[in-house]
Amino acid sequence: MDVIVKAVTEPEALRSQCIITPVFADGKLSKAAKRLNKASGGVIQAMVKRGDISGKAGETLLLPAISGVKADRVLLLGCGTGKQLAEADFRKLISAGLKGASSNKLKDSCLLLDEISVQGRDAAWMAGQVAIAGGSANYRYSETLSKPKPAATLKRVTLSSKTDKQSKASAAQGKAIALGMNVAKELGNLPGNICTPSYLAKQAKALGRKHKNLSVTVVEEKKMRELGMGSLLSVTAGTDQPAKLIVMEYKGAAKSQKPHALVGKGITFDSGGISLKPGAAMDEMKYDMCGAASVMGTMTAITALKLPINVVAVIAAAENLPNGNATKPGDVVTSMSGQTIEVLNTDAEGRLVLCDALTYVEKFKPQSVIDIATLTGACVVALGKHASGLYSNEDDFAEELLDAGKHIGDKAWHMPLWDEYQSQLNSNFADIANIGGPGGGSITAACFLSRFAKNMRWAHMDIAGTAWNSGGNKGATGRPVGLLTQYLINKSGK
Repeated sequence: MDVIVKAVTEPEALRSQCIITPVFADGKLSKAAKRLNKASGGVIQAMVKRGDISGKAGETLLLPAISGVKADRVLLLGCGTGKQLAEADFRKLISAGLKGASSNKLKDSCLLLDEISVQGRDAAWMAGQVAIAGGSANYRYSETLSKPKPAATLKRVTLSSKTDKQSKASAAQGKAIALGMNVAKELGNLPGNICTPSYLAKQAKALGRKHKNLSVTVVEEKKMRELGMGSLLSVTAGTDQPAKLIVMEYKGAAKSQKPHALVGKGITFDSGGISLKPGAAMDEMKYDMCGAASVMGTMTAITALKLPINVVAVIAAAENLPNGNATKPGDVVTSMSGQTIEVLNTDAEGRLVLCDALTYVEKFKPQSVIDIATLTGACVVALGKHASGLYSNEDDFAEELLDAGKHIGDKAWHMPLWDEYQSQLNSNFADIANIGGPGGGSITAACFLSRFAKNMRWAHMDIAGTAWNSGGNKGATGRPVGLLTQYLINKSGK
């Protein structure tokens, strides 16, 4: 969805399928609403006086046709008291307004939000949020439905705002982030019999063909054995689907500039292996590749933006299923780093593919490394669905990521990575165990990964609670594409 930023001084003369204008609490009209009301001979004021809309935040009232106004429709949007809004409240207002327009199968609309302000944010930030909300809301899953829901029709929103370069750039960035989020949603929502490791590799190659500065290579299992990736290969031992290590290199800056790296967990279906999961909700384990999906989405966003930065992305894609060849609890495997691992639980497989991917990515000498994974149920218990768990071996790096998430509305929470937890991973039979007991499960998982990132500026994001929704609203969320893309935008200086 396109967001056009322009100053609208005469809303009554604007040709649009729908004008969305604020109405404040107690029936107070915004300046734009007053102009529309005057042009219509008092229709809007009459509706307010009659009690059809009170101005409560998020409330909407559609007026299908108003004489004296050139727009086909006017949607009144309740905006509360008119005081500065919190960020979350602004997003809710935008969502309500765009939903009101979308439900009427409109192709374009105009948001008159000049009088709306958000605490600590400027007009450029608001433009970016409108673009993200609109583009993300347009997503529809249809791949495996014989009668899919109708596609979204809203293709363009004109935002009445400052027309400076910053606002326009922010809108373009928001559009790219929404595009990346929708790619991540689609990959996450696809069933495991379609979205296999080979399918992920195919999608990565297709993206590479679209962009001359994005090269894609796929490391096959034979090469993984030669590289000594015994940890990753131990996960895929019980399935007929071959594992893939997908490497995407985006070159938007000089060759001399070291890249930033993204590493995604791509377990396209996780049964738990021999440590079989309970049957209830196991279907949701198709979402265990949402770390990989977020990496694909982020690469989609940065290529669309043509960021002046170098980025390398590594996706460790595999299935985790049980058969006669599957890794057993108690088996010891050797990682690419040379460290041996006692596999006490085959359902703690994400860290087993990630540790070899982290060792592999070190050869690119990256400036920073972020791994993203739906890693632990313990993180869901700790943080729920609102914040991703964030760990890092450098506090200032964690702060950069937290700030990026706050800016874009994709929050994370800095979790401890203390040496006291490391001893829980001790093993009598290997250098390290792959689980650390019931206490601090998300922390010990991060501690495990930290042993393979000692020489890098590294962060780990546990997105088990934020990558998808369950229940009647089941589906991938596209997180944390927003946080990752904003971080890379910040590093590029664009």
